[in-house]
Amino acid sequence: MSVLVTGGAGFIGSNFVRRSLEDAYPVTRGAAVTVLDRLTYAGNLDNLAPVRDDPRLRFVRGDVRDASLVRDLMAEATTVVHFAAETHVDRSIDGASEFVSTNVVGTQVLLDAALEAGVERFLLVSTDEVYGSADEGAWTEDSPLLPNSPYSASKAAADHMARAYFRTHGLPVVTVRTSNNYGPYQHPEKLIPLFTTRLLEQRTVPLYGDGGNVREWVHVDDHCRGIALALEHGAPGGVYNIGSEDRVGNIDIATALVRLTGADLSLVRRVADRKGHDRRYALDSTRARTELGHRPRVPLDQGLAETVEWYRRHRAWWSPSASAVPTPRPVAQKGTSHA
Repeated sequence: MSVLVTGGAGFIGSNFVRRSLEDAYPVTRGAAVTVLDRLTYAGNLDNLAPVRDDPRLRFVRGDVRDASLVRDLMAEATTVVHFAAETHVDRSIDGASEFVSTNVVGTQVLLDAALEAGVERFLLVSTDEVYGSADEGAWTEDSPLLPNSPYSASKAAADHMARAYFRTHGLPVVTVRTSNNYGPYQHPEKLIPLFTTRLLEQRTVPLYGDGGNVREWVHVDDHCRGIALALEHGAPGGVYNIGSEDRVGNIDIATALVRLTGADLSLVRRVADRKGHDRRYALDSTRARTELGHRPRVPLDQGLAETVEWYRRHRAWWSPSASAVPTPRPVAQKGTSHA
């Protein structure tokens, strides 16, 4: 097997690459892995340091929108795992064009090349945000796609494109939609590493609105194991939700991180809420359990503690990135400003 992994120097992609080269997944055991990554601010070759000397790994710096390059790499691949995407909601609100170009056009370029090359499996990594906001209950894979941010709209468009290539051309596409990931090597623009790195330095952290927004958190190891199971057992054209049922308010995550870092709750500052901020995410992962045999193994309390400890021990990895992440302005309040 030869696996082309797009975005394989990013947070989730690099986890999948490391575990694959450690032969953690039966489906990729012994496989050659080619990583295609543009190395934007979110891509980091240090994420691949533990496996950089593995002879099965090849790294190619390039763009998924480069049709010629993609065609050449696809000709050598039997399997594609497509992580590469612009993913940060705040950045998409500030400017959507890069999200549409990378997430939609980039996916279409890959699908065209995969169709031409006749790959055996094309796995698209998507997100629960394509479903929108769930006031109650949990989304199934048959729930309508109702994205509310430019980021999630671009991912929903990629999902539709993948489905169309399966329905029209018979391309063996499988899509996984995951909840919020966390764990080592995550860029400090995202909530858990942002709060962790700032609190470790006794700096203030921004909590949107009232802090009541609920997210479902899944450890990156559990997500990547679900991806491997979908590669092995997923039905062509199938969609699988990969979640954990660990649904927690942002204020509770902030409080837990304050405790784990030994910081003070006064460092948590409320800021103006994000535009169009989804209130609640919740995935029904029954299909992944029954058809793929996937169950999360990392409890949230354990995963958070281990993640904080990783950032504590790897300050050199995150410190330059953490200092570059802008902090939203606090909401004017009377008296104390902690959450």
